[in-house]
Amino acid sequence: MRALAQYVMRGPMQAGGVAVVSTIVPLLFWIGAAVTALVIMRQGIRQGLTIGLWAVLPALGWAVYGQNPTALIVLLQTMLMASVFRASLSWENALLSGAFLTILTGLMLPVMYPALLNELVRIGVEFYDQYNAEVVQALGGDLERIIRSAMSASMAGSAFAIAIAMAMLARSWQAGLDNPGGFRREFHAIRLSPAIAVVCAVTMVSGPLLGLNPVLLAWAAGTPLLVAGLALVHGVVGRKQWGGQALFAFYIVLGLLGLNLMMLLLVLAFVDSWLDIRERIAPTGPAE
Repeated sequence: MRALAQYVMRGPMQAGGVAVVSTIVPLLFWIGAAVTALVIMRQGIRQGLTIGLWAVLPALGWAVYGQNPTALIVLLQTMLMASVFRASLSWENALLSGAFLTILTGLMLPVMYPALLNELVRIGVEFYDQYNAEVVQALGGDLERIIRSAMSASMAGSAFAIAIAMAMLARSWQAGLDNPGGFRREFHAIRLSPAIAVVCAVTMVSGPLLGLNPVLLAWAAGTPLLVAGLALVHGVVGRKQWGGQALFAFYIVLGLLGLNLMMLLLVLAFVDSWLDIRERIAPTGPAE
């Protein structure tokens, strides 16, 4: 990956070429998003937007002719977060900008891609009809509405998660070129401010009151808290110098427990925004 970062940094032709080609190739669009974010972070927003405009062209092709907006959404999300981070040097601000765009995306998807969502809803209803008839009987006519809300939210939310990963990948590339080890320390320090943590928590539960998709709001507002929770875990492991085995075990448990452990991470991130748990833990050896 470092070799790729060094190559795209040779000039706009190399960066633009990699961004365009990777966006054209199915399932490699994330490389184009990461390359664009790297240029934004390292060379400036203007240069990065120029590269991004070239990558937008094939992404638009997939969105319009392929009826698959994922590449376009991820690219725009990543460009926005990279630009905000470049301007503010704050992952909190970058995550909030991405969360706002995720809400807009989730609201626009049913309008712009009704056929795609209708097909996904049909598949979901057929699945429940075949494998969980009790749920169909319990929910009745609400089943289709619930599945539709979940589908639009999951499309927007998963694109948000990929965009965060690509923005952070680009930042790690930049650190590898200019400041080895810098991204690790930066990620370990990610922590939401108390006010923003409260806004995220309130937004997660305010969907029914606002008449908006509650799953979408929960996903968009919960993701910054989840990232902060993961950063907390990495930061504690780093301060205690427990090594990669501890993180490997943590992600195995996360995969097994899934939503339950994610909810715990959200709570820990909220508490950490007020208490700064990392600073209360004595480091093993030199503090990071």
